[in-house]
Order: sequence, then C-alpha cells, then structure tokens
Amino acid sequence: MMKRLSRIAVLLLFGAIAACAPREQVLVILSTNDMHAHIERFPRLATAVERCRDTASVLLVDAGDRWTGNAYVDLVEGRRPVLELMHRLGYDLGTLGNHEFDVGQAVLESAVDGCGFPVICANIRSGEGALLKPFEPTRILSRGGVTVGFVGVVTNYGPNGHPDGHDAIFEGLGFTDAVRTAAGYAPMKERCDVLVALTHIGSEKDRELADLAPEFDVVVGGHSHEQINEVRNGVLLTQTGKNLKHIGVTTVRMRKGRVEGISYRMIPLDNYDPDPEYQALVDAYYADPELQRPVGELSAPADKTGLAQLFAGSVRRAGDAEIGIYHRGGVRLDSLAGVVPIATVYDLDPFGSHVSTALMTPAQLRRMIVAKFNDTVNPGEAHCIDLFATTPYTVVTDDRGEAVDVRFPELEEGRAYRVAMGDYVFKNYRELDSSEGRTLDVLVTDCLLETLAEGIYTPDNRSRQRIE
Repeated sequence: MMKRLSRIAVLLLFGAIAACAPREQVLVILSTNDMHAHIERFPRLATAVERCRDTASVLLVDAGDRWTGNAYVDLVEGRRPVLELMHRLGYDLGTLGNHEFDVGQAVLESAVDGCGFPVICANIRSGEGALLKPFEPTRILSRGGVTVGFVGVVTNYGPNGHPDGHDAIFEGLGFTDAVRTAAGYAPMKERCDVLVALTHIGSEKDRELADLAPEFDVVVGGHSHEQINEVRNGVLLTQTGKNLKHIGVTTVRMRKGRVEGISYRMIPLDNYDPDPEYQALVDAYYADPELQRPVGELSAPADKTGLAQLFAGSVRRAGDAEIGIYHRGGVRLDSLAGVVPIATVYDLDPFGSHVSTALMTPAQLRRMIVAKFNDTVNPGEAHCIDLFATTPYTVVTDDRGEAVDVRFPELEEGRAYRVAMGDYVFKNYRELDSSEGRTLDVLVTDCLLETLAEGIYTPDNRSRQRIE
C-alpha cells in the first residue's frame, strides 16, 4: 500500500513540476515591404492580420516604400489613403524607404507626424536647410512578455550618398552608411529578447549586415523586391517581394527568457477573402471618375521593353529630339494591355518626371551607357540594358561581362545629336557629359497621354538594344 501511495505521490509531484515549468512564449512579427500604394490589396491584408491577432501575440511592421505606384494614392494630397489604412489596421512600426522622399520633405514630415505609428531610421541626419526633424533610430516594443528591439535604416547607396532621387529633395539631409550604422546598434541585444533590423537596403546589403553583426536575430528587409527566406551567419533574412502580394510571418518561440527558435513564412494574400469594411474604404478611394476615364488603347500587350520604347519615343517627340532614351527603373509597370485609363498612365510614371534635352555625341552616349552597365553603386541595375533608346545600339562586353564599348550602327561619330530623356537620367547618371542641357516644363506623363490619345497604339516589344 505504501509503495502504491509513493508511486502516486511521485506522479503528482512530476505533474506539479510540469505545471510549474516555464511555458513557451510565442510572438509573431507580421511584415510588409514595398507595398507601393497597392491599397487594392489591403482588404486581404486586413483579413490576414486580424486572423493572426486572434491566435497569437502580434507585431505588425513595414520596411518602407509605402507609396509611389498607384495614382489613387499618389495623386491625393499627403498620400493619405495608404497611411489612413495602415493606421486603421494598427501598424506598430515602420522605417523609411527611398520612395518616401519622392514628393519632398514637407510631405514626408507631415506623413510621419500623422501616420499613427512610429517611424524609425538610424542613418539619416537632419542639418541646416532640412525640413525633416530627426528620427528615432531605434524602438523597443513588447508583446506577450517578449521584448523586441528594432533598428531602422534606409538605403544611402545612390550616386550621391543618399537614396535614389533628385538631389534637391535631400537638401539639408545627410546619410551614414546603412549597414555599418545598423551594425553599431548590435549591443541593443543586451536590452531585449529579440533584435530585429528593419531595413530598406536590399538583399545584398542585408547579407553584409548579417556578416558584420550576427547579434541580430532577424532582418525584415525591403527595396530589392525579392522573396527572401534564408539564414546568413545565424541571422534570418526576410523580404516579401512587392505590391502587397504576400505578408511575411516571422514566428519567435521563447522559453526561459531565451530564443528557442525563429521561423519565417511568406503567405500569399490571395489565400484570404477581402475584409468587407476595408473593401468599402478602398472602393471609396477608387471612386474617381476622372482617373478611370480611358485615354487610349493598345492593339497588343506591351512588355517592359515595349513600355520603355513607348517612353523613349514619347519624350523624343516632346523634346523635338533626334534620339529618345529612357531608363528601365523609371518604367514602373512590367506590362500593359487593352484599354488604358488615365490612372494607369500615372502608375507608369508616378514620379512627376520632366523631359530633359541635351546635345550629345556618340562618344558621350557611349561613356554614359558603359558607366551604367558597369555600375558598382547599384549592382542590381548593372550588366543589363538599363537605357532604352529609339536608336539601336550594341553593348560589347569582355570575358568578365564588363562593357568595353558601345556600337551605334545608325549614328555618325563626332556629330552632336539632340537627345531627350527623363530628368532623373539627366540629373543623376554618372558620366553624362553634354552641352546645351536643360529640363523642360513638360511632364513625362503628359507625353505618354498625348501618344496614347492619338489612336490605338501598337507596341513594339523587340529590343533595339543588344549585349554581345
């Protein structure tokens, strides 16, 4: 009898010990990046977020580029629709993307003040002449007993040491190296359970950060529009692509105050039905008959090359030039077909770009094209045709794949040609040498509208540019 009681006592003791053992704590970090104003996806995002909140402790964060890409947001004062939706959904934190600067510091300052969630960025400095106030570099948040430290950084790897964009937008602002700045905050790990870098610097720079600062547990990244789920030097690197097609789900499991495991999934938002309340809000934003008005029609689908040639031809005519050129990054849609509403034209170029003209010889064009092809500042834009032109050319490469020459079969060496281009190329491309250069009071979108309004447009998807 005593032995039986002893066994029962032992079982009860083990049960009591198990009941007192520390339970696993689970925190879910939901993330978005590079949504580019695609608020038509927000009703599905809302459903996904609310379902997760019903089952777990959740932090909702964004890694930048919240606007530029949808006329129904970009043409509204202050880019309010996307910010209002994010505020309503209860975002906890964000960092800056390069496109947050597109409409100037005043709009960004107002957006940061009114968006309803903190925005952090450690590598931006406000000096004399700047409209932006200093940003908090970090933020520590807590959910479900788990503390998470966040460090925010934005790309400063443009040609002039700031995010891509016209120099005038960044007047008074300075940017320190994003990777090294973020790495400098690694000692924050001592004050939190989990350390997260919230970055808008692209996957290659995220990998550099993981190599330099393995103290980070997770990098929630953006900028390169990739779907990333990898571990580098013990650091989980994540990114959800672009345009709100996916939501990132980082699950952190804690036991006894230590991270027991971190995992990541990308979930397609098409898996979720739209939330009716958010759908009604989005429908209201889209209820603009002027933006929905058809402006033209394509006789066949246009791919990225066909659209770039549409740009090049349109600016050439608007600038009364002999050659039109346009850069791949300025064409913001990958394809286009059928009837084209006005809103779509603004989606093609959401930057308010102007037409610039200059006199350039083939030698000057050659230097610019070679420099861009071999670009080491923006390697993601290198070793491909970046500058589409109305005149054909061939980039000649060496055994390493570097450009060494450009052949122009239809141009005469030594002669100066009038060239029209977008003002971003004119103001920012390295090795651009010209004479009589000026920027016209002509919007690129107006050129596109004029071309499309002439009748049914037949795109040409055959590239005039080659690499050999």
